[in-house]
Amino acid sequence: MDDGSTDGTQVALHSIANGDERVVVSQLSRNFGHQAALTAGLDQAEGDFVISMDGDGQHPPSLIPEMLELAKSGYEVVLTQRVEEGRQTPFKRLSSNLFYRLINRIGDTDIIPGGADFRLLSRSVVQALSEMREYHRFLRGMVAWAGFRRIILPFQPPKRLAGKSKYSFRKMVSLSLDAIFSFSLMPLFISLSLGIAFLVLAAFQVVYVLNFWFSGKADLLAPGWSSLMFVLLLMGGILMIGLGFIGVYIGYIFQEVKGRPIYLIRRAWGHDNIPDDPGTGNEIT
Repeated sequence: MDDGSTDGTQVALHSIANGDERVVVSQLSRNFGHQAALTAGLDQAEGDFVISMDGDGQHPPSLIPEMLELAKSGYEVVLTQRVEEGRQTPFKRLSSNLFYRLINRIGDTDIIPGGADFRLLSRSVVQALSEMREYHRFLRGMVAWAGFRRIILPFQPPKRLAGKSKYSFRKMVSLSLDAIFSFSLMPLFISLSLGIAFLVLAAFQVVYVLNFWFSGKADLLAPGWSSLMFVLLLMGGILMIGLGFIGVYIGYIFQEVKGRPIYLIRRAWGHDNIPDDPGTGNEIT
């Protein structure tokens, strides 16, 4: 699967397909993102068992025989879990732990920490995922939500074959937001809870002020500019956060109801119909 790359991937895939009749290559019309590319691969796969893995060498092919043996023993999903003790940066380790703790606490799925998109799926699981056509996708959560019989296979990822990861901080944040807003309504409940909390505080404030009036100490009530501004700013901030959460969900709904495809395939080829020109991925069309 070529997700609109511009680094010569098409030429390499062209050469591989030319030398192995079992290889089928699909080239997307542009870069639709990691989750969309994985979805395209699952949609094109026809085997009884489907294994997804990255091409950077950090998903060791040596695990495939063990994954197949586990699948043949009855497991419908074989998940892999990265074990990277001492190999991650402190920020990466902290952000990953916080994300998995958060999504497992506020969501209705159980997503394993350190999970990878290196997994084996049976045909029934692939068929189930093909029926989930949401635009904002988080396949780790979708596989967990499907609830098929699964097993976890830990592994230590080797070093990358070459280059650096293109999964930037912005992409990681985007994937995290897709996971949170796709699998949890907790942000909306947070806004609702904050609103209720301030209604309770307002009720206490009314009782407090009435107490001064009924006890004849109304003259002690002096208007406070700073406290008033503090309350106004705090309430305004909470309202804006609440409206922001609602806006994100509405934006997700808007993108879903348009019904656009998750990806578009520019062309696909195998050993019997290899194109003369593999392309470079950055042509003007």
